[in-house]
Amino acid sequence: MLRVIGKRLLMLIPTLIGLSILLFLWVRNLPGGPATALLGDKASPEAIANINKAYGFDRPLIEQYFTYVGKLLQGDFGTSIVTGRPVLEEFATRFPATVELAVVALIFAIGIGIPLGYLAASHYGRFWDHSSVVLSLIGITVPVFFLAFILKWVLAIQLGWFPTDGRQDPRINATHVTDFYVLDGLLTREWDASWDAILHLVLPAIALGTIPLAIIVRITRASVLEVQGADYVRTARAKGLMEKTIRGRFVLRNAMLPVTTTIGLQTGLLISGAVLTETVFAFSGIGRFLRDAIFALDYPVLQGFIVFIAVAYSLINLIVDVSYGFIDPRVRVQ
Repeated sequence: MLRVIGKRLLMLIPTLIGLSILLFLWVRNLPGGPATALLGDKASPEAIANINKAYGFDRPLIEQYFTYVGKLLQGDFGTSIVTGRPVLEEFATRFPATVELAVVALIFAIGIGIPLGYLAASHYGRFWDHSSVVLSLIGITVPVFFLAFILKWVLAIQLGWFPTDGRQDPRINATHVTDFYVLDGLLTREWDASWDAILHLVLPAIALGTIPLAIIVRITRASVLEVQGADYVRTARAKGLMEKTIRGRFVLRNAMLPVTTTIGLQTGLLISGAVLTETVFAFSGIGRFLRDAIFALDYPVLQGFIVFIAVAYSLINLIVDVSYGFIDPRVRVQ
């Protein structure tokens, strides 16, 4: 297992190097150059020259690239043009909100998607199967922002069951230790603060997790159908093993490999795709901050976000690869 982890970590190096080169070339090839992109088309030549000197854009490209990589390795992602604060500090402030939302959305997607997909495969060609297929198609085709608006309008505004926006009621005097609001409420025993944070997460998590839910249902259904027809499953039934043992040990466990891959990919998409959901629900996470950076042409923030998401994807894929070894021991010897 350690050898597998080592191989995967070594594979991350060329991936991140390639990404750094692409990001470096992207910023240097912005229309009019990076200085013009930062200051605007009406900037004076003196201002452009000052920016080029301050950021080192007037130096040779090779020197600029190695300076850029050196700063990345030191955790220096640049400074936001809008706020004037380091990009890493801005991410650290908003990262807990996005992670909290992504985790709840993932729990929602996995908790419903895997049982529903297994139920559909177990009742292949019948009502539950057809219903799950139709619902998964609807879940995939409905845009996230549209579903978010519907949930907000019906369940929050009309029925008043959930809060309309934000992470927590500002009237609650909550103690924030980690900036993970649900966890903070549990750690400080402020149960009302924790419960209020959960209520604020419900609608955004459902909106964000619907597409992963639909995909997990379809992948689980297809994988279970494939495994159910395998020779070793028929042999287990012929030997008279209990159906519960067959479902758990032979069918579901072997069907989890493609499902695990799907969950890993969807986890990365949840973090990077929270822009619309956080915008609709005024959720102060990375996604909403990224939207503001796009409109403000805050290139250091965009550049840092891409690096951040690439590292997150790489780490998630590493976790998925390691989990293969626990699901299927044959992977450990590869």
